[in-house]
Amino acid sequence: MNTALSAWSVRRYGGPDQLVPVTRPLPTPGPGQVLIRIQASAVTRADGMMRAGVPRWARPFLGFRRPRKDLIGTCLSGEVIATGPGVSRFAIGDRIFGEAGLNFGANSSHICMEETGVLMRAPDGLSPEEAAVMCDGALTSLNFLREVAGLRAGEKILILGASGSLGSAAVQLACAMGAEVTGTCSARNTALVSSLGASRVIDYTQEDFRRENTRYDVVFDTLGVSSFDQSKSALTTSGRYVCPVLSLDLLCAMLRTSLFGTRKARFSATGMLKPDVLRPMLGDLIDLVAAGTFAPVMDRTFAHNQLVEAHRYVETGRKTGNVVLV
Repeated sequence: MNTALSAWSVRRYGGPDQLVPVTRPLPTPGPGQVLIRIQASAVTRADGMMRAGVPRWARPFLGFRRPRKDLIGTCLSGEVIATGPGVSRFAIGDRIFGEAGLNFGANSSHICMEETGVLMRAPDGLSPEEAAVMCDGALTSLNFLREVAGLRAGEKILILGASGSLGSAAVQLACAMGAEVTGTCSARNTALVSSLGASRVIDYTQEDFRRENTRYDVVFDTLGVSSFDQSKSALTTSGRYVCPVLSLDLLCAMLRTSLFGTRKARFSATGMLKPDVLRPMLGDLIDLVAAGTFAPVMDRTFAHNQLVEAHRYVETGRKTGNVVLV
């Protein structure tokens, strides 16, 4: 077995050039821990934001002047190669996927994680690359649609950024929940979004959803490209605007709508939820994969030594679905 861990470090907040390859001793799993040989890991928009230290309100969790945990990457898939004392959920040889959360270090060759963390056995229907992204767009979108927005069968939902990691997952999940789905994207991705189940696709470069007569029960702004005030005219009288990108504007809208009005603005930090909450959601996603009603949309794969290039690509804003490191 290898005795060294190959990883990527970010010691200062900034652009992709702050990412530096490092080699460290291979960790030994302690009580209740598993050592995972990572086969694939996600490269996400959220990873780039954490690398840059934005938004600044997140720095109490990340580190005020520099990252508190210098390794990067949150979502991964791989194989258990060693277990610590007392481990019962997993065994050596198990294919698993999950997220490291604020411990980071997923863009590495190996990682030690608590067996009680956000870890699941990977289903046969997912490749290592697909399994690695399940805790990003799919998990966040399921939480927002089901728990935050309370989306119900028969309701109309507008998904802003429908071709991205969250958006492509949200289109599929909303359709599986029985909603009528409209998505926004650029012209080059309209066929993809339609193929995922959207009954209507809006080319945001040509049309403005706010100037139409259609009213939606839910507006899911996956990228933070709009706001509650800008989307209010597109909501029904009991409509909900939900967004995973917290800003001062969204925070104020949440406080205001919690006290006044029937239209609501809502947010959730999915990655901060307890593992006991997230694991059942992942179980539901695994069931949808097995039923053939959900599959992660994949864009590009980068080699482990191309993480800087992968971050630069994600920052172009042109990715479709998910980007992974192998």
